[in-house]
Amino acid sequence: MSNQILKQNIESLNKQLKWLERSFNICKSIGIKDSYRETELDNFEILSGRFARSIDFLVRKVFRSLDDIEFEPQGTLIDTVNNAHKRNLINDINIFNSIRDLRNEIVHEYLEENLIDNFDELLKLTPELIDVINKTIKYSNRYISNE
Repeated sequence: MSNQILKQNIESLNKQLKWLERSFNICKSIGIKDSYRETELDNFEILSGRFARSIDFLVRKVFRSLDDIEFEPQGTLIDTVNNAHKRNLINDINIFNSIRDLRNEIVHEYLEENLIDNFDELLKLTPELIDVINKTIKYSNRYISNE
């Protein structure tokens, strides 16, 4: 059962990764500016949402699935992240904490001006998140490729 849940979570994570990378490439080509057209703001808004959903799904579903399959106790989210770090899925825990902090800013920010302030950090941290996702997918395949 645990393998099946992990398999489903990895399939969903792969889809999220595809859309996250797509949005990132669009926003990377827009770049950081003093002012943005409405369509550019829309694209950054989409990237922000995908970034936040990806980190949530990664930690709350996939990392927890790995803990379950490896018989780790279901502790706090911090425990879950620390377990992922021990698996070498996260290179730098400080960068990962920055990713989580940015996620919190994104989901709790409602003013356009304040969201714009996060665009530079969003462009810097999205490749880090993509790297963690790719490592997690590769690591997880050891459990799901045998089915």
